[in-house]
Order: sequence, then structure tokens, then C-alpha cells
Amino acid sequence: MTSRRPVERRIALVATGSGRYVAVELGDDDVEISRHELSASELPGWVAAREDEATPRWILRHAREIYPMLLDAGVFLTRTHDLLLCHAILRDTDTVARPLAPSASWVRREPSDDAPALFDVMEQHPAEDPVADALDQYRAQRRVIADGRDGRLLLLCAAESAGGLIAEEMRAAGLPWNEDVHRGILADTLGTRPVGGGVPSRMLELADRVRAILGDTTLNLDSQPKLLRALHRVGVQVESTNRWELAQHSHAVVEPLLAYKKLARLLSANGWAWLSEWVHDGRFRPIYIPGGVVTGRWASAGGGALQLPRMLRTAVRADDGWMLVVADVAQLEPRMLAAMAGDRAMARAAQGSDLYAGVVDSGAVGTREEAKYAVLGAMYGATTGDSGRLVPRLRKVYPRAMAHVDKAARKGEDGGVVSTWLGRSSPRPSDEWSRMQARATDADVDQTEVALARRRARDWGRFTRNFVVQGTAAEWSLIWLAEIRHRLRDFPDSDAQAIASGPFARHPHLAFFLHDEVILHVPAEQAEAAAEAVHEAAAVATTRLFGGFPIDVPLDLRIAESAEK
Repeated sequence: MTSRRPVERRIALVATGSGRYVAVELGDDDVEISRHELSASELPGWVAAREDEATPRWILRHAREIYPMLLDAGVFLTRTHDLLLCHAILRDTDTVARPLAPSASWVRREPSDDAPALFDVMEQHPAEDPVADALDQYRAQRRVIADGRDGRLLLLCAAESAGGLIAEEMRAAGLPWNEDVHRGILADTLGTRPVGGGVPSRMLELADRVRAILGDTTLNLDSQPKLLRALHRVGVQVESTNRWELAQHSHAVVEPLLAYKKLARLLSANGWAWLSEWVHDGRFRPIYIPGGVVTGRWASAGGGALQLPRMLRTAVRADDGWMLVVADVAQLEPRMLAAMAGDRAMARAAQGSDLYAGVVDSGAVGTREEAKYAVLGAMYGATTGDSGRLVPRLRKVYPRAMAHVDKAARKGEDGGVVSTWLGRSSPRPSDEWSRMQARATDADVDQTEVALARRRARDWGRFTRNFVVQGTAAEWSLIWLAEIRHRLRDFPDSDAQAIASGPFARHPHLAFFLHDEVILHVPAEQAEAAAEAVHEAAAVATTRLFGGFPIDVPLDLRIAESAEK
């Protein structure tokens, strides 16, 4: 007689408006077992009791709508199914015959610092009966997940939902930030800050130098049209003030202008105003958006967390009695490509901490710099320059890896959809793109239209080529994050008291995430154990994705008081 596997306890938790919530427990076949109506004051205690009983999987519309309130009350959720995040995956996946039906009720609108070109920004449309809508959506999502191959969609949705929890936990915890160090960096770099605001002294000096060289003492350097006209008058024929384009010219104005622009970016993105708005009580709390980019990468909607300048990392300082565990992965994307493609030759090159050195040792190229150009060119579809010249060499040495991305590129050029390892699929080209490709096949079409259509097709092919690699790397990182979180939850509270209060004041926690890097804030006596947990989580993430395929995903990991590299 075989024992039946126990059904995971599942509870849908839905906000119904006016500070009221409904919790619906589901049994076999997603049939409702019980229903509880709760006020906002009753909710934290009720949820905490259920967590203590059986750590159920909570079915939430979106973690951001409920979890911050629970965290404020010191209540943690172990596992969830985030309907908004999973809807985007299951609606667009091309890995099942019947993906999820699109629904305006289940599309989020969130602004993003990163403004990804293909980011879904459709409006939300609230349902008349939010509880029934949530249950119907969950049942529909379960049907699509069950149709997926090898449980990959199940793993992806679980990891994506965990990411939703982690984003809110990191915002609640905050990244420890020393405001005095930050102000010192600004003063050393930008110069004296004028009373009441305005342009700092070092920027004023550089601006005066630029104006003197250009012969216009009243020139507004922040006006692109006026600056371009002034540059043209002195013979600097550029179409933009992009630093790469300016650097191609040897005119005396280039050096001070580039220096001015660099300081202007720092002042605008992370200057005194940013410090005042985003850092409070020794914590930087950005707004993370899991899955905010179509590949599954995270975006941010405030604070510029994903563009943190290197010079400011020294301001990321652990509290007294605490340490930072900083870990990142070297060359994550090409390692994912080797594993996805089952390319054992490329996997051998990836053994150890430097994949590019392994590519050199394979004989594909002669120097590490050439290896980097070649590998990046292979993943991003480079056809010109050093990358374009070197990519063909990789096809001889790593045919399986190259065939994998070449196939994705061809599918994109034909207007098709590609998918990551776990099943997140790329968006389809726009209707305008499809019409352009159709017109290019007409017998009487102008050749300029044909050339434009081919160029747009190649551009889309480069997008799909990289989509499968970047998206799978994002999946690995999500599982890594979830596994780190799972291990840290088992750590005991520490006697070390953080300077900032909150739900993580005495417990090690994730404090920052950027694509392939994490920063943990941990009591000093737990730092070594936390670092080991990060290593273990990376190994589990690799096995979860690729089983026993021999691919190394090594970490650059250190324990330090500052995040400075």
C-alpha cells in the first residue's frame, strides 16, 4: 500500500477594501474548505498563527499589497504564490499548448528607474469580486503550471513569488548606509555645496573652463542644443554629447566637458537631494520591482538601486557589531549558456573563477581581452569590430553553445518567440514590425524598405539571442536568492542590536540585490555561517536548474565592514 503525499496547505489572502481581508483555505482540487473575514488589526495575528501551525503557501494578489503591513507587525511569510508576478509568466509562456488567458485585472503598472523598453505598463482594473477573481485566477494558473514540462514552470513561479517576498523584506530591512561618508564623498568629488542648493564649486570651475574654451561665457552646459552648437563652432562635429562620441575627438574642450558631465550625473543621481530623499535612519530603502524587465531581471522604481555608483559603495557600512557578506558571480551569463546548451567544452572553460581565461586555454582566442569580446559578442549578436571578428572562432570550439544562441536569433528574426530554461518567453514583435517585414516581401517594394526591414529583423534577433541567456541567468539568481533567504530564516536571533529598528534588527538578512550580486547584513558572530549559506545556496541553484551537468558557478565572496570593491 502506497502512502499519499500530503497536500500542501494553501490559503488565499485577499484585500477586499476598506481595511478588510478575506482568507480562504483550499483543499484537494482547489476546493474551498473555510473562509475567514479579518480586519487589518486582526490580520497579523491570524497569519502568524497559521504560519506557526503549518507554514502554508499563501496565495496573494501581489506581495507589495499585504506583506509590508505584516512585516511592520513582525510577521514573516515562508512561501507564497504571487498571482500578479506569475500571471505575466504564464500568460506569455510559449512552453505549453494553452497559456494563461490575458486579463486586465492581472497586469500591474509600476514606474521604473530603468524604463526597460519592453516593460509591461498596462493599467490595473480592479475586479467587482476580488476574492472570486483571485481564486479563479489561481485555478487557471495551476492548470497552466500542470501542463508545463518537467516542473519548470512550477519552479519558476515559486522562485518568482519568493522574489516578491524578498523585495519587500529588503525594503523593510534597508541597506545600511553611512550618511557622513556619503557627504564626504560628495564634498571631495563635487566641491563645496552652495547654501540653499545650486551648482557645487568643482562643477562651477569645470563649467567656466568649458565656456572659456568655447568662447561663450554665458553658455548653459545643461542645454543639449546650445552645447552642440557651441561645439560645432569650434570644430567638434558631434551628433550628441555622449561621452563615447566626445572621446573620439582630441579638442581641448573634451577633457573638462567630460569631467563636468560626470560630476553632473553624480549630483543629479546621488547627490545631496538623493541622500535626503532616500536615506533615513542609516538605511537606503529602494523600491525593487521583481520581473520588471521582460527577461525576468529586476528593475527599481525609486532610488536608482540598480545603478549604484562604485564610488558610493564605501558608504555602504555595516552597523557596529555587524558585518556585510558581499558575493557576486563572475561571468554568470556565459556559464548559463554553457549549461543550457550542454556544451561540455565550454563548461570546461568555465571551470574555476575566470571563464575568459578558460576560453584562452581552449585555443579559441589568444588573449583574455579577445575572449571577453568574443563571448560577449556571441551573446549579444555582434557582427562588427573585434567582437564580430572573433565570434566565428567560438563556433569551431564551442559549437553547441553557439548553435543555441544562433537558433534563438534566427527565431527572433523570423518573428518567433524564444523561452528561457524554465519557461519565461520573449514578447512578440510589434504589429508595426510585422507589417514592415511583410512589406519587404512585396514585388514592387523599394530597396531602402527592404534594407530597413532586414536591419530591424537582425535587431530583434539580437534581442532574442540574448533573451534566453539573460533570462536564464535571472532564473538562477532568483533561486539563489530564495535559497539564501531560506537558510537565513533558520539562523537564531543575535544579541547584537542594529542601529536601525525593524523586523530584521536582530536577525541576519538580505540587504541588497543586483542581478548577480547580493549583500547580506549579519551579526558579526554569524558572518562565517552566513557566507557558507550563500555558497550552499549557489550550489543548490545550479543543481535545481541543470541537475548533474558539470558547470561551475563560483562566487567572489568576502566578509567586510564596507561594500567597497
